[in-house]
Amino acid sequence: MVIKTLLSIEIILMIYMGGTALYLLFFAIASLFPIKQKKADHIETLRFVVLIPCYREDEVILEVAREALEQRYPADKFDVVIVADAFEEATIHALKKLPLQVMGVRFEVSTKTRAINYALRQLPEDTYDAVCILDADNIMESDFLHKMNQALNQGYVAVQGHRVAKNINTSFALLDAISEEINNQIFRKGQRVVGLSSALIGSAMAFRYTFFKQMMQEVEVVGGFDKELEIRLLRDGHAIDYVDNSYVFDEKVQNAKVFSRQRRRWLSAQIHYFGKSFLPATKAFVTKGNIEYFNKAIQYVQLPRILLIGLVSLFALSSLVLGIPTLTKWWLILWGVTIAALLLAIPRQFYIPETLKALFFLPVGFFFMFLSLVRIKGANKQFIHTKHTYNAFQIKRKLFFHQKP
Repeated sequence: MVIKTLLSIEIILMIYMGGTALYLLFFAIASLFPIKQKKADHIETLRFVVLIPCYREDEVILEVAREALEQRYPADKFDVVIVADAFEEATIHALKKLPLQVMGVRFEVSTKTRAINYALRQLPEDTYDAVCILDADNIMESDFLHKMNQALNQGYVAVQGHRVAKNINTSFALLDAISEEINNQIFRKGQRVVGLSSALIGSAMAFRYTFFKQMMQEVEVVGGFDKELEIRLLRDGHAIDYVDNSYVFDEKVQNAKVFSRQRRRWLSAQIHYFGKSFLPATKAFVTKGNIEYFNKAIQYVQLPRILLIGLVSLFALSSLVLGIPTLTKWWLILWGVTIAALLLAIPRQFYIPETLKALFFLPVGFFFMFLSLVRIKGANKQFIHTKHTYNAFQIKRKLFFHQKP
């Protein structure tokens, strides 16, 4: 009886993980094809506000601020606004010497949504057509606003840019960079190729200003800011575009401690929004045919990839050791599907010796991801800050995987 129960549980897990692997494989294959973009009848030069909410980011913000001002976009058509939460006075003083707006604040409870809403309330009415959201460590390529402008002129109210790593200086940073590129291929480019919306990341994204301001008035979350925006947009029938050749450079985690803390926050947000959206999304799919909303809920129920590959490998290995022919065959097939999906989604620039070395750290990443899952309780109810320290002013122009369009 016990053996039958364990076998049933294993089969259920196989079906669950198999569904995730097939989903990843489908969109990994789709990502190999180009996105069909709309053509705008008229391109208007929108007036942007580049909004950078920050919390104790004194070490990186000056570089980010200077770079944000270097856009190849009409200078009278964009402003840079930094919400400097709990910054040192010397940093604020230095920022005020630059041609941008600094909003020095100290929130009792700091969150990204609180900083963004504070800025939106302070900005003058009817001044901007679009808003671009960056993180405190993000550096836009010089034509980023130009490409966001083109996408917004195609009729979208929300556009996600292509966020890439600005550092690959450790094995963990390289794995994090690869992970983000897999996300870009599967959940952004692949989704857009088949006509679905791109996933949001939380930065390197642009919105129609009035629409965004109205939506944000109802948003107050601690973690999962991007997921909150996604479900609101897709629930209400708005598509999210993705511009694959619009780059924003982002710092990747450099060690296991930061990796664990960051993934704990992400896992908590994913579980929270699965619980929040699955039943309403299913109802919207059945009654209104809203496949976009339902597809997003399906994404939330999936295992994170590092857990997927770790668990599939463990089950396949244990089946081989225990000598269960039927289960072994299916676990090996599932392992092959998972590996194929990930390999197809990794850009060819990452097929280098450094990546092979970094792969030896995957078991460490799996352990910390599993630890994050065990310790996940309450993570979505507290602000977990990932401090940025990496100065990438020179390296961002030399990244081996960055290709000009």
